[in-house]
Amino acid sequence: MRRICGCVLALLALSVCQAARADVRLPRMFSDHAVFQRDLPLVVWGWADPAEKIKVDLGKDTMSTVAGTNGSWSVTLSPLKAGGPIDMVVSGKNTNTVKDILVGDVWICSGQSNMEFPLSGADNAGDAVKAATNSKIRLLHVTADQLAEPANDIPNTWSVCSPESAAGFSAVGYFFGKAVQEETGIPIGLIESAWGGTAIEPWTSPGAWAGIEELAKLKTDPNSLGHIYNGRIAPLAPYGIKGALWYQGESNGGDDDIYFHKMRALISCWRQTWHVYSGKKKARNGGLPGYEFPFYFVQLANFQASHDNPQGGDGWAKIRMAQFKALTIPHTGMAVAMDLADVRDPGDIHPKNKRDVGERLALWALAKDYGKKEAHPTNA
Repeated sequence: MRRICGCVLALLALSVCQAARADVRLPRMFSDHAVFQRDLPLVVWGWADPAEKIKVDLGKDTMSTVAGTNGSWSVTLSPLKAGGPIDMVVSGKNTNTVKDILVGDVWICSGQSNMEFPLSGADNAGDAVKAATNSKIRLLHVTADQLAEPANDIPNTWSVCSPESAAGFSAVGYFFGKAVQEETGIPIGLIESAWGGTAIEPWTSPGAWAGIEELAKLKTDPNSLGHIYNGRIAPLAPYGIKGALWYQGESNGGDDDIYFHKMRALISCWRQTWHVYSGKKKARNGGLPGYEFPFYFVQLANFQASHDNPQGGDGWAKIRMAQFKALTIPHTGMAVAMDLADVRDPGDIHPKNKRDVGERLALWALAKDYGKKEAHPTNA
């Protein structure tokens, strides 16, 4: 009996010791099947015990560091060329191995319900889902909640593109990634961070809003700013990205030219989040001075029956003009969707033709970021 009790006490003591030790931990987006952004210094970060020695091995590159007094740590590895798969090993008191990593281009797909709209609901969904097998496309679907302060992690991990993983993923994002990957051969990572029914305000930090004169004077509920940004955008940085896609505006349908200034705030907010500046300050994620990652967006599709009100009635004509004006923001592009609404149901706010939307966004990227002036995304 004493022997059994002694064994139990020993196991309990071991459990206490293990609980007291903070294992080296990575953000969840550093998971198996991830895509790392090519051609930029690679920032890897995480948490451990204060003063714990951390080593990161990736291919031929090895970097070591020591966790700070708050337990956080980060290293910056040399830029990688497109390719893979490779593994990354992060070791301290314990070891984390991240497997099946590809190196390519990572795009954020954000906005409200038309970006959130899943592949399984799009036109010809059966065939599209059945054909969604491509190991060079990886998907990360962010489902974090709204938060009062910026989070440091998300609850989601990467998956390989397959009929199972793509069915519930953004149709616009999927068709964009499919077109770019098949045209270039480069691995593509797609991060869906979209939320149906949301306005542009909660995707924008209060600081960025206050930095735009036309917005700073507005009487805006401070609780409407930043809460989705805090949960679904802030924790993604400084994970390297190629650019962002944006399909939103329905919930701001009553806006006029002010939406242009809201777009200015949003784009500035996100670019600053990744520490990519238009001035001389060097970007933390390796962007060159003056570099601003591309931001491509969708002009709202047709909605409801036509009418003769020159003021635009529900405001959508005015917000479309504000979106058009947003093309004056550097390194942006706009996909027109006015012709893609279902004429059989003009009251449907969710056009089912997501393939053309995604491929029109892809044409911007292929022309501006991949040098393919004569790109023609496949209809397969």
